[in-house]
Amino acid sequence: MALAPKKNKLSLWQRIRQNSLAYKFIAPTFVAMMIVHLIPIVQGLYLSLLDVRLTTLTLYLKAPFVGLKYYIEVFNAIFGIGEAGASSRVTGLINAASNTLVYTIWTNIGTLGLGLILAMLLNREFRWRGIARTLVLLPWVVPTFVTGTIFNFIWLEQGGLANKILLGLNIVDTPVTWLIGPNSLYALVIATVWRGLPFTTIMFLAAIQVIPTDLYEAASLDGANGWQRFRHITLPLIKPIAGTQVLFGLINGFYGGYNIAVQMFGGGTGFAGEYADLLVPAITRQTWERHLYGFGSAASVILMGMLLVFVGIWYRAFRDSLRAE
Repeated sequence: MALAPKKNKLSLWQRIRQNSLAYKFIAPTFVAMMIVHLIPIVQGLYLSLLDVRLTTLTLYLKAPFVGLKYYIEVFNAIFGIGEAGASSRVTGLINAASNTLVYTIWTNIGTLGLGLILAMLLNREFRWRGIARTLVLLPWVVPTFVTGTIFNFIWLEQGGLANKILLGLNIVDTPVTWLIGPNSLYALVIATVWRGLPFTTIMFLAAIQVIPTDLYEAASLDGANGWQRFRHITLPLIKPIAGTQVLFGLINGFYGGYNIAVQMFGGGTGFAGEYADLLVPAITRQTWERHLYGFGSAASVILMGMLLVFVGIWYRAFRDSLRAE
């Protein structure tokens, strides 16, 4: 039996030359975006090496050079070395980093899991399916700060919609405190999932709809049940889209949630106490309330580095499926 000739894998530069026209079209936008993003990144890196405070901000070019002082302070606190752990600003960031990790995990699980379930349901034939698909998009068109305001009213201890439902159904005897204490982080997670669910649902729905129905029919003839068809056909073919959604979820987990937190918890900085404080609101407070611009810049650089590590892990996990796509 004749074997099909093995295709040689193209190198990066060969793929670029093969698609040179497409790269020429996107080059102007790419260069503009690089300039817009690169200048703040370089400035942030420079500020993180200076002791820039309110008194030296206007003359920050002459601010004292402290090198890696702020980076060392943060890392010492993380690993429990030296006296940096006693610094309230550092311990606050460590607590915010822990909350951010939990927040990122749960928002990803919620949006991916519920988004896939909704996409599977919306892919079925039923009456008013078009209206249902339109209604699913409604949370996505609501601005994030409006989302925060809506959920602020939902989670109010006295008169909030959530507590009215729980009390009315006799699930709880006393109103639940949602916006303060251990429940506050999960209240923020639910609000974030509600806001991001439509986008994930539509992306999964688009991926499912391009799967050839012949594959499902052939699997059914071979005796495969619904779960087997989902596991061996649907999941492998939507893996590239799932990988993209995980990446969006990572970015949103690290940098998102700020606008929702500001409106939901109030106070102008999104501070919800130790239980639901996230990295971006915490860094914002250090930078603009305490006027520690150098420290805030160093913390932002560390946050960017943390995200790059997770993106590297994500790429290794989904590299093969993305290349196959």
